[in-house]
Amino acid sequence: MFILESLGFIVFIVVILLIVGIVSGNLFFVVKQQHAVIIERLGKFHRIVGAGFHAKIPFVDRKAATVSLRTMKNGFDIDVKTEDNVTIGLEVSAQYHVSYELGNTPQESGVYKSYYMLQQPVAQMRDFITDALRSSIPVYTLDEVFAKKDDIAKDVNATVSEQMAAYGFTLVSTLITKIALPAEVENSMNQINAAQRTKAAAQDLAEADRIRRVTEAVAEAEAMEKAGEGIANQRKAIASGIKDSLEIIQETGVGNDEANQLFMFTQWTEMMNEFAKTGKSATVVLPSDFRQSASMFEQMVTAAEANEQGNTPSAQ
Repeated sequence: MFILESLGFIVFIVVILLIVGIVSGNLFFVVKQQHAVIIERLGKFHRIVGAGFHAKIPFVDRKAATVSLRTMKNGFDIDVKTEDNVTIGLEVSAQYHVSYELGNTPQESGVYKSYYMLQQPVAQMRDFITDALRSSIPVYTLDEVFAKKDDIAKDVNATVSEQMAAYGFTLVSTLITKIALPAEVENSMNQINAAQRTKAAAQDLAEADRIRRVTEAVAEAEAMEKAGEGIANQRKAIASGIKDSLEIIQETGVGNDEANQLFMFTQWTEMMNEFAKTGKSATVVLPSDFRQSASMFEQMVTAAEANEQGNTPSAQ
C-alpha cells in the first residue's frame, strides 16, 4: 500500500508540474532559425538545441542562453604610429560569427565556447585587433600604409582569427575602412601633391612649347628652302631674259657698254613706274649723274640714223 501511495504521489506531482509548465509556458519552447539554445539542468550544462520545437523539464531545466549564429559586425577606432613617426587613426570593421563547428563533444562546439569561455567577446576582439595593428603598422611608412592597407588587414585578420577561434568565434574579415591623418600632415601631403602636379604641368607645357618651336623651325626651314629655289629660278629666268635682250640690242649695232647702260636704264624706268603706281616705298634711289644716260641716248640715235642711211639706196 505504501508503495502504491508513493507512486501515486509521484504521478500526481508530475501531472501537477506538467500542468503548471503548460500553463506557464515553461515546458515547450521554439528555437528560431540561425540560433542555438543552451539548456542547463539544475545549474549545470545539459545540452545544446538548434532551430525547431523542443521540450524541457519545468523548474529543472532552464534556457541559459540563446546564441545567434548570424554574422555580426563591429567597428573600432584605433590609433597607431607609422615607421616615420606619424600617428594616424584607423577605422576598422570586423565581421565575425559564432563558430559552426560541433566538435566531438558539446563542450568542443563553438556555441559552448562562445558562452562559457569569454565574458566580453567584442571587447576581447578589439584588444586582439589593436595589438595586431600596433605590431604591424610601425614597420610601414605613411605612404606604404595607404598603398598596403588591404594586405595589412589580411595579416591582422589571419592573426586574430587564430586567437578568437579558441573562444568559439570565427573572424570572417577585417577591413581598414578609413585612415585619418593629423591636420598638419594632411595639409603637407596636399601641398606636396599640388607641387608635384604643378611640376608635371610645367614639364608638359615646356614639352609642348619645344614641339611647337621645332615644328615652326622645320616649317620655316622648308619655306626658306622653297623660297630659295624660287629665287634661284627667278634669277635664272632674269639672266636668260637679259641675255636674250642684250643679243637683240647688239643686233642693232649698239656696243656692249651702251647695251648694258640701256638695260640698266630700262630696269630703272620700270622700277620708277612701279613706284608711281604703288607709292609704298619709303626710299627712292636716283642716279647721281644723268649725263651718261643722255650720252647713251645720243649714241643710240646716231647709230639708228647711220643704219637708216646705210639702208637707203643712193640717187642715180
